[in-house]
Amino acid sequence: MHIKTETTQRHTLAIMVDNEPGILARIAGLFTARGYNIESLTVSDVTADHAVSRITIVTSASDETMEQILAQLDRLIPVHSVTDLTALGPHVERELALVKVAGTGDHRIEALRLADVYRARVVDATTSSFVFEVTGGREKIDTFVTLMREVGLIEVARTGIVAIARGKEPV
Repeated sequence: MHIKTETTQRHTLAIMVDNEPGILARIAGLFTARGYNIESLTVSDVTADHAVSRITIVTSASDETMEQILAQLDRLIPVHSVTDLTALGPHVERELALVKVAGTGDHRIEALRLADVYRARVVDATTSSFVFEVTGGREKIDTFVTLMREVGLIEVARTGIVAIARGKEPV
């Protein structure tokens, strides 16, 4: 018996949809029903008349599975377009995180020093804690959070990935 193993790749999808109740549930349900995992999900209204939203989904899948996902998403009526930004080529991805850190004395100084290195902004401060805002790629934020664990990490809130294709053409 030969077992076939599929190699998976991380894909970032940009999905333009009608801004109507239930569309996010339908898209998430499509992933859930087929056993696909959503690693990151962000949604935003993108037109002046609030008629269209952009959903950015990050998932990992084999090439064959990705083709199925794209085809199934494209068949949904309120979906205007589905673009695999990963397959399209160069694109920009960013995430925002709020990181709450407790600390006094040397731990406080070290937290501020690390924040400076990672270009994190202090958005709230008390005598015993800070809330830092850090933006960048997933790896940068993961590393910043790991370092903050050593100096007093309390809590992390992350937005999820937002992405856009490079170049002058819209997706």
